[in-house]
Amino acid sequence: MKYVTYLIRALLFALFIFLIVKGKMMLWLALFAISLIVALIFGRVYCGYACPMNTLMIPTEWISKKLKLQTDKYPEWLRSGKFAWFTLLVSVATMIIAKAVFKKNIPILLIWLIISVVITLRYKPAVFHNSICPFGVLQKAFGKHAKFSERVDKSNCIGCKLCEQVCPADAIVVQSEDKKAQINPSRCLQCKECEQVCPKDSISYSINKLKSG
Repeated sequence: MKYVTYLIRALLFALFIFLIVKGKMMLWLALFAISLIVALIFGRVYCGYACPMNTLMIPTEWISKKLKLQTDKYPEWLRSGKFAWFTLLVSVATMIIAKAVFKKNIPILLIWLIISVVITLRYKPAVFHNSICPFGVLQKAFGKHAKFSERVDKSNCIGCKLCEQVCPADAIVVQSEDKKAQINPSRCLQCKECEQVCPKDSISYSINKLKSG
């Protein structure tokens, strides 16, 4: 499954580059808009598989760890997540003003692609995913009550925290009260990293019928 995921990401990243080279950035933004509707039912699958930023952040994090550049610290002023709404407003305003005043299409996606890589060289991906990304904040809002999502069967969960450790978006927390993992669907990228490390097969992508997850 892991290699299938990598292949999907590679193909969609190639499509992203193709559209950018062809000057068709608006087509990718249209795909993103459609993904928001998809998120209402299937969660943040765009973030986990299609987002070019996430695709590059994965190898960037690996390199950062190898070079010992990354820190575990989470900037306190970013924890509320409100800054991502600010970056969204700035991004939209920049695109509108550039088009109206200068008759130019600002490559906003490429700009954020570079920013995401630079930030991931220093901080864990969750910092960008949850507190900075202007696209992620919309995905979070639309995917909050997704019909389908990664969920935990608490009857099998042993609270080993392996899922918590591999989650790129800090979407999983093992509760101190019952020592059971719980997934926040608004943060979950539906990437299945948690599924792959769970020793009890307690995590699965399923319909929202288990109050445990």
